[in-house]
Amino acid sequence: MEQQVPGTEGYAAAGQRFVAATLALDFRELHQDFMPFFPQTPGYILDIGAGIGRDAATFAGMGHSVIAVEPLVSFRHTGMNMYPASGVEWIDDALPALRMLEGMEDRFDFILVSGVWHHICPEEQQAAVARTATLLKPGGILALSLRNGPAGVGGHVFPTNGRQTIATAGQYGLTPLLWLEHQPSMMPGKQAVYWTKLVLKKQGDKE
Repeated sequence: MEQQVPGTEGYAAAGQRFVAATLALDFRELHQDFMPFFPQTPGYILDIGAGIGRDAATFAGMGHSVIAVEPLVSFRHTGMNMYPASGVEWIDDALPALRMLEGMEDRFDFILVSGVWHHICPEEQQAAVARTATLLKPGGILALSLRNGPAGVGGHVFPTNGRQTIATAGQYGLTPLLWLEHQPSMMPGKQAVYWTKLVLKKQGDKE
């Protein structure tokens, strides 16, 4: 039975609209600020809140081994059908606990959390920083896109705070490499929505 994740509220009912909106955004344009921090050689990538898997499939096409975490079954099925040859491994899980990833600590070179943070409360946001830090290899990168503004498709929303996220990250050995505030939405009709982009690096050197 599918787990009930509060942050997915509203997405199932607007599934086709979400799919269309996702496909209308170009991966490289959307993540241009993160691209300099992508692994330069084939590595292990985790996409948390992967949606229909556009980003996960793109990473796989670059030669990376990719795990896509997505709690909504309809999105997972859409992604599997849309990108059947990508080799992406899909997992039913959600922040902040990511219980299905037990045993994968210190595994990932790069973790992407794009457009997810605002669906978990401030206390869960802090717990999510701690959990993702455990999953990164030393020297690994955590890339976060934090949304602020009126609710969209998802109705379960909370404010996000780049400064607070960086402060919390420092408690778990994550150092900021990039901090961009008030980035405009790329979707039409979203003038009141703005984004914070963060790139955090786990202390230590890769083997």
